[in-house]
Amino acid sequence: MPAFTDARQVPKASVLEADLAIIGGGPAGISLAMALAGLPIRILLLESGGMEFEAPTQALYEGSQSGVPYLALDGSRLRYLGGATNHWGGWTRPLDPSDFEQRDWVAHSGWPITRKDLDPYLRRAQKLIEAGPWIFDNKRAWTRAMGAPLALGDGGVYTSFFQFSQWKGNAQHLPTHFGERYADDLKKQANLEVMLHANVTRLGLARDAASLDVLDVATLSGNHFKVKPRYTVVATGGMETPRLLLASNDVMTAGVGNQNDLVGRYFADHAIPRDCATLVVFEGALAPYYVAARDAAGAHFRATFSPTEAFKAEHQVLGSLSTVEYPVKLDALGLAAVSAMAKATNMDSADMKAFSLGTGLELSPDPDRRLTLTQERDALGMPRLNLHMTIADSDFTSYRETMRELGRQLILAKSGMIRLNHRSRADWLAAMDWANHHMGTARMHEDPKQGVVDTDSRVHGIGNLYVAGSSVFPTYGSSNPTLNLVAMTLRLADHVKGLFA
Repeated sequence: MPAFTDARQVPKASVLEADLAIIGGGPAGISLAMALAGLPIRILLLESGGMEFEAPTQALYEGSQSGVPYLALDGSRLRYLGGATNHWGGWTRPLDPSDFEQRDWVAHSGWPITRKDLDPYLRRAQKLIEAGPWIFDNKRAWTRAMGAPLALGDGGVYTSFFQFSQWKGNAQHLPTHFGERYADDLKKQANLEVMLHANVTRLGLARDAASLDVLDVATLSGNHFKVKPRYTVVATGGMETPRLLLASNDVMTAGVGNQNDLVGRYFADHAIPRDCATLVVFEGALAPYYVAARDAAGAHFRATFSPTEAFKAEHQVLGSLSTVEYPVKLDALGLAAVSAMAKATNMDSADMKAFSLGTGLELSPDPDRRLTLTQERDALGMPRLNLHMTIADSDFTSYRETMRELGRQLILAKSGMIRLNHRSRADWLAAMDWANHHMGTARMHEDPKQGVVDTDSRVHGIGNLYVAGSSVFPTYGSSNPTLNLVAMTLRLADHVKGLFA
């Protein structure tokens, strides 16, 4: 079986057969394909792009937006083999156990699985991502290498750690680009064919809508053919997954899996407002892993400030991960505040230094934050998307509560203080950026009235159609999604193996 083929060369009107079709060649699609190596089945991975960036293919992502300003839809992903890993920063961290729990104070929260269900897959995902040994919040490893974390009094915020994906063997700490890094492995996989420039434009359901019968595939060069798979996994990301489901509306008029009007709802990203607080360190010195990523214990890592599990529950705050960004100069009011606090705590502030803090914020789930189809069509005739973006004032209030706690702990330890820089919604939005983490639009829930896919990532009501990737996340945590979505995909791979046992 040829490993890499070009859909533009497939004879027109062909009908190809496969035991498993994987739509999308990003981290989820590639991880799934590799996890099924050796299985006695024919796997066809259909990737819209090629091996490199191509502007006409990228333009298929274009769409419109409303609500809170967001990023251009065609600027949030790269549409060629490797997907989002072609431009990611490599930030890696597992979701917290509480991220999976139903929180009475967070509407629409709760996964149908627990963190323990994902634990067997996280370290395997870590190896694929190449983020080093599993250390994370074992701060002794980082302390031995570069000094102790900033002193904090007892309380609800602690120093946590990211590790970074590093493409094996490179000295520049480049993150692992799945398409290039694993191209040779994919080519050698005997049961796999990777087809490039293959755009799936329709999920063709059987007349009873209980199963998927056929995939319509098109190329920008004008070729059209079909694939008849026994099972299909959609792994096209948090925007393209709902687009494909909604656009496939010839049998289910609301779209595949959308019988309860949930496909495309609950879109989320991590908000990353800039300069959200100023951190003052009385002694001036910070361990170097706060201000930049460093190397130790076989990993590339960086420190953040995070609320503890207990604090999140007791104070009803969402997750956040705050990073020290760059030194700043205090204005006269800031200098006066530091002087007064230093005197009150008997601290010498002569060597004081101040730093800007950035953060990644978890958003609360919102069904009105959603993707819908428009009347505009792309070059393949597919309807383009509109994103209606929202962010609640309570999401900002939650983070201010966490920063107040960090300030209290700094004062308690006589090590520093915090100034909150954004007070109004307008302040927050003026400083807003986004992380390009698309999540939630085909959410997982046991109840089809509350989710698009079930606990096994199968689309409710359709026996042979699955979804992989962070679009299935019901809630989002504050950790970057890649490690977690790869782990979820490896879990799905075990389920797929059972289908062919």
